[in-house]
Amino acid sequence: MHDKRAATPDSTAVRVALWRAIHVQVDPPPHVLEDEIGLRLVAPDEGWRHRPDMDPQFTRPFRASIVARARFIEDLVVEQAGRIGQYVILGAGLDTFAQRRPEIAANLKLFEVDRPGPQAWKRQRLIELGFGVPAWLRLVPVDFEVDGSWWDRLAASGFDAGKPAIVASTGVSMYLTKDAIAATLRQVAALAPGSTFAMTFLLPLEFADPEVRPGLQLAEKGARASGTPFISFFTPIEMSTLAREAGFREVQHVSAATLTRRYFAGRTDGLRPPNSAEELLVATT
Repeated sequence: MHDKRAATPDSTAVRVALWRAIHVQVDPPPHVLEDEIGLRLVAPDEGWRHRPDMDPQFTRPFRASIVARARFIEDLVVEQAGRIGQYVILGAGLDTFAQRRPEIAANLKLFEVDRPGPQAWKRQRLIELGFGVPAWLRLVPVDFEVDGSWWDRLAASGFDAGKPAIVASTGVSMYLTKDAIAATLRQVAALAPGSTFAMTFLLPLEFADPEVRPGLQLAEKGARASGTPFISFFTPIEMSTLAREAGFREVQHVSAATLTRRYFAGRTDGLRPPNSAEELLVATT
């Protein structure tokens, strides 16, 4: 019998899914990302929008960051899908790319890597909602911190390390040790030439915009209370150095300001990601 808590989605994954939906329901168009499938997966109680962590005003910068990073990764995958046949999502949570963009995903081998309990829950929900789990979508159950064979499990699911791939990890690094992150970087850096790794990382809280620092501190406190504390913070230089040491050929830091220019230019509602909170590393082999 599975532990009930382990067989449900992480609270952070649920929050991300609901914030994506709030972006569609509250923010005026054009929407950076249109995703209410995560809301359908979660099926929260009526009145979920009245939860303190769903307040439209308080969550504005955080949901902007969430949809911006997802859109950036999605654009990267769509851009490279013609030449790369494999896409790996590490710590997939309630990612819905496979359900929202089947015209792209069906031409890839898409691997979602996540903890066994939450992933089993997601599989069941996909079946209940009629999406199913098509042959090109591989759900790979792994515990990153304690299971040293996750790379082997990925290979056993049909991943070919000798062929180029896109590997993405968003909203995960802060929960992992630096050693675990470095190990993942080394493994991805050893992939076939032309592979791309995109990951988000959290800057030290003191770097964040003053107006969002209290929210980040609350998130850190909540994560610690739920048993998944924030462990790792990096400056852009530290993250880039770690990637180069792992063996990547090219390393790029994508700032929140870059995402703002790309996806929020011309908006008059003030929606934009906070500066110096969560940013992106893009590295190629």
